[in-house]
Amino acid sequence: MKTIAVKAIARADFGKKAAKAIRREGLVPCVLCGNGETINFTIDPREVKPLIYTPNSYLVELDFGDKKEKAVLRETQFHPVREEILHMDFFRVSEGKPVAITVPVRLTGNAEGVKVGGKLVLSARKLTIAALEENLPDEIVVDVTNLGVGHTIFVGDLKYENIQFVTPASAAVCAVRVTRASRGAE
Repeated sequence: MKTIAVKAIARADFGKKAAKAIRREGLVPCVLCGNGETINFTIDPREVKPLIYTPNSYLVELDFGDKKEKAVLRETQFHPVREEILHMDFFRVSEGKPVAITVPVRLTGNAEGVKVGGKLVLSARKLTIAALEENLPDEIVVDVTNLGVGHTIFVGDLKYENIQFVTPASAAVCAVRVTRASRGAE
C-alpha cells in the first residue's frame, strides 16, 4: 500500500478554546490513537489534501521531528458550509497486528450479462478489510467476466489470501441488472 508523509506538530492544549485557536492559525487539530497511547497534534491542511481528496487509501507516516509514526486515517470532520477540515482522527499501525482500512474496488473483464444487454452496476465503491501492514492491497480487483443478467457478486464470494473482509458477507459488490434490451434478447 502507498504511503504519504505528513509533518506533525505535537500540542499540549486541549478543548474547544484551544482547537479554535489552532484553526485560526490555519492548522488542523488531530488525534493519533492506538496501543493505549494518544497523541494530540496539528498539521497543515495543504499537506493532507492528497490523502483526503482521492478515492485511494493510503498509509500515513506522521513525522513528529524526533520520531515517526505509521497510521491510517479513520475520520475527517468538515465544516458544514465552508468545507474546511475541522478535525482528523488517525489510528496507529502496529507491527504484527492487523489494521482495518477501506480500500477501493476495481472491476475487470466484460460481463456476459452486459453483452446480452444488461447493465453493470457497482454497488460498493469501497470495502473495509483487515490485514497486516505488508499485506494491504492498493485496491480490490473483482473479475466480472462470468456475471450473467440478474446475478450479483457479494462480499462473501470474494476470496483473497491474507485479507479478511470487515464489510458484511451479505453486502453486494456489483450486479448486472435486467434492462428492456436484455429482456428482448431472452
